[in-house]
Amino acid sequence: MAWERQINIKTPQEIVIMREAGRINAEALAAARAIIRPGVTTADLNAAAEEVLKKYGVYSPFKNYPGPYPYPASTCVSVNEELVHGIPSPKRKLKEGDIVTMDCGTVFEGFVGDSAFTAGVGEISATAQKLLEVTEKSLYEGIAQMRSGNHAGDVSAAIQRYVESHGLYLTREYTGHGVGRQMHEGPQLPNYGIAGRGLLLRPGVTIAIEPMVLVGTPVTRVMPDQWTVTSWDGSLTAHFEHSIAVTEGDPIILTAL
Repeated sequence: MAWERQINIKTPQEIVIMREAGRINAEALAAARAIIRPGVTTADLNAAAEEVLKKYGVYSPFKNYPGPYPYPASTCVSVNEELVHGIPSPKRKLKEGDIVTMDCGTVFEGFVGDSAFTAGVGEISATAQKLLEVTEKSLYEGIAQMRSGNHAGDVSAAIQRYVESHGLYLTREYTGHGVGRQMHEGPQLPNYGIAGRGLLLRPGVTIAIEPMVLVGTPVTRVMPDQWTVTSWDGSLTAHFEHSIAVTEGDPIILTAL
């Protein structure tokens, strides 16, 4: 997915709107997470999230997003080796031991909330559990650096340092991004980088931070459906994401419940 490079500073009033977009998005993801179990399809998870969006009269910017063809769903649902952009299907049933990533976006009053999580289906392997724990913790390592006066590279470097210290890999092809009136704004935020480099963070900067972590390789490939991205070697992957606002003080997680 491509995005515009313009960096848009949000006013305090716009951040309040983004917080509501994010809260609705979190509720949609929570509804999907609540039904994860063996036998549920990835289409069922998408439908659960869509019911919440419908309740609030909002929509997902994912649906009809331009690409090789318009993206057909409100969420991306990616299983096991699928890193991002998995298309929900009534034919894809979850199995015991799978791990599944739900990524959803919400547009509320013209502003976007964007977040994701990965969860286990029933009992999962020790490798999968480590992957989930490291990926989620790396997200919060990055969030902790979202402070006025820091640089975007501080966020990237914190994520990279944590993930690689645990022997896991970060994709080089896909990144976090600015978020606001558009789902993809500037700046691009790789999950690897050099501290002290990149955009100077200041109040009103809003970025979707999204570490995408792989067990066996940093290399990915796109499947024949032209959307789903998988690990090159078929190893497990995970993806956690929050939209974050820089303030005069602590960063705000816009996509928390």
